[in-house]
This record gives sequence, C-alpha cells and structure tokens, in this order.
Amino acid sequence: MRQFFRAAVLLVWNPRGRELFYRNGQKMMLVTVTTNPTFAASKPRLLFEKPYAMTHRPDAWQNYDVSPDGQHFLMVKAEQELAATQINVVLNWFEELKRRVPPAKR
Repeated sequence: MRQFFRAAVLLVWNPRGRELFYRNGQKMMLVTVTTNPTFAASKPRLLFEKPYAMTHRPDAWQNYDVSPDGQHFLMVKAEQELAATQINVVLNWFEELKRRVPPAKR
C-alpha cells in the first residue's frame, strides 16, 4: 500500500466509484478501492503507457480527466521538442506596416 502512494501522481477517481486512476511516469495505472470495513487498495494494474504531458508541480491541476462512464480518458499530448532551423529577422517592419495599412479615416 505504501508503494502505491509513493508512486501515485495526479490521482483521479473513476466517476463510477471504487477505482482510482493515477500516473506513474508515462504509465496510467488503476487500483480498485474498498472502504468497508477499512480502506484497502488492490495491487496497481497498468492500463496503458503513452508519452502524455506530465505535471511535476505539486500545486498544479491534473492534466487529464476521465469520462463520466469511466471508460475513456482526455489526455494532454506532450510537446515535441523541435529545434529551430531558421530564424527570420525583419527590420523596419513598422514602416512597412504603415505603408501597407493606411490610417483609418475619421
């Protein structure tokens, strides 16, 4: 049980109840929960593993959610790191803007 809570990031309850979804790195995990007579969680089960965006700030909102039926996820795609291959520097752009767009008549 302690291992589950150490690995659990961004916990979300299944709207149908009795299940908790959480992130462990790029893995989406699931534990079944019982509360009677005491709180207990099943062994974590891997649902899927994909490179979705992660939130590493403890005060940030979760970046995924579960559909009302508990069967689908809305996930934020991770940004691809793209290196710039070209940089365009435009000089005197304001002068060209004034030339192309005359002032409005009052």
